[in-house]
Amino acid sequence: MRTSKLSVILLLAVIAALFFIPFLGRVHLFDWDEINFAECSREMLKLDDYTRIYVNFKPFWEKPPMFFWMQSLSMKIFGINEFAARFPNAVCGIVTLIVLYLCGTRLYDRKFGILWALAFGGSLFPNMYFKSGIIDPWFNLFTFLSLYYFILYHWKHNKFDKEGLDKKPVYYAVWSGIFMGLAILTKGQVALMVFLMILGVYFLYNRFKIFFNWWHALLFLVVASLVTLTWYGYETAKNGTWFITEFLKYQYRLFTTHDAGQEGFFGYHYIVLLVGCFPASLFAIPSFFKGRYSSRYDKDFKIWMLLLFWVVTLLFTIVQSRIIHYSSLAWFPVTFLAAYSFYKWDRKEMDYKKYVGVLTTILGAIIAIVLLAVALIALNIRQLIPYVHDTFAQANMAADVSWSGWEGIVGILMAATVIIGLRQLKKHDFLKAATTYFVGTAIVIFLAAAIIVPKVEKYSQAAAIEFFEQRQGEDCYVTTLGYWSYAPFFYTHKEKPVNPNSYDENWLLTGDIDKPTYFVTKVDRVDDYKQYTLLKELYRKNGFVFLKRETNKK
Repeated sequence: MRTSKLSVILLLAVIAALFFIPFLGRVHLFDWDEINFAECSREMLKLDDYTRIYVNFKPFWEKPPMFFWMQSLSMKIFGINEFAARFPNAVCGIVTLIVLYLCGTRLYDRKFGILWALAFGGSLFPNMYFKSGIIDPWFNLFTFLSLYYFILYHWKHNKFDKEGLDKKPVYYAVWSGIFMGLAILTKGQVALMVFLMILGVYFLYNRFKIFFNWWHALLFLVVASLVTLTWYGYETAKNGTWFITEFLKYQYRLFTTHDAGQEGFFGYHYIVLLVGCFPASLFAIPSFFKGRYSSRYDKDFKIWMLLLFWVVTLLFTIVQSRIIHYSSLAWFPVTFLAAYSFYKWDRKEMDYKKYVGVLTTILGAIIAIVLLAVALIALNIRQLIPYVHDTFAQANMAADVSWSGWEGIVGILMAATVIIGLRQLKKHDFLKAATTYFVGTAIVIFLAAAIIVPKVEKYSQAAAIEFFEQRQGEDCYVTTLGYWSYAPFFYTHKEKPVNPNSYDENWLLTGDIDKPTYFVTKVDRVDDYKQYTLLKELYRKNGFVFLKRETNKK
């Protein structure tokens, strides 16, 4: 008896939950993005204002509110903590794998649906991001679903040979518009930009033939606009145009300038995708080329996925800022193409290429060596300090972190995954190979998140964050000197300032302060503040220097 679709969905949901939910709160949130977004959600709750976003109790117009609504709801349920901040993306992981299973099943069959879900859930960055507290997983899912429903609309409107499309074209156009509106509410107009660029390139590919009804296109835009007006319209009606205007200006600057520390070389995103989407990235390579197609829709959907990949990667190569998140929407086509390779190999509709196994083994071996090296270096890290010339890094490396050596099991498991997977590829046992590579990689990520990342974090930011946590409930000011961090806001549970002078660093250092003030700086920057004689050093730990200034009042 064949397993019912509902049973597969429930099983997939349970497995995804077991991979994505445990250990969400095991590690502090990371600067900048995770803490930044969590703080926006915390202040949303604190101020009871769900239309305008704030950080450090100042308007923050860089992002729309959809993800912050999710995080604030999570924080209402689970409290102000790391688990609550990351939980929405764990849910997104569960939903995404189910969506890909359903999409793959509708496109081909259950086997393909399972392969696509495996490829996405069992690749490095796609899996890791479901354990994070950043915006992109939900944004990517909404944007992909908008494009997916538009493809179904296109097939229905143009009478493609695809069974199961029993709704009228307008149905698919409306759903495409709904998901586009949600994508815009999650991260901004970049979703519509990518969508329209893909449609434009497909128009060229289609030899300038219009493949949609203009009234349906207008309906798509109207539906998307109505969804976005739940925020854009309400915020403008309530508070005027200033906040929305600043938000739109920021979106424009994002594409025309780079932020500090966000530059990179021209091929940045391709390297990020190659390594970050391992092993799917390498198995996708054969499907980038022309192949044998079983139907018109088989060829067409692959073309759409290729267009999605190239538009995203080329667009964000042109954009001045180089950030890993920007190309993450390409994970959908990359994992589709990886599943497509395995599916076609298994059906003998595409020839297996030996170079794929070789490249996967090489990159997998490098990743395994890196994971093994982390444990080996950690056991001997103090002996390496004299060879490092950065003062802050030296102090980081001196942190008291307990390593047993068993952490290397993660690297050994990665190596075993690569070896077993390669043997199965050589035997042309493609479905078993896919399961080995993707499930093995998912387990590697799970174990790394549980036993390696918490220890690595202790070398970087843990000392500072623990200091901030100790200030919770204390009537004081807390800030950083010589570097920027969102951690003092979130981890002290900062209250809305009463005295506007508290935003002025010079006043905190030299002015007539009305509360004790704590400063956190780094060992390589503390000398820059020696002239401030009112500062008293409390202690140093792991590269951070903790200072305090008392009030003049007795």
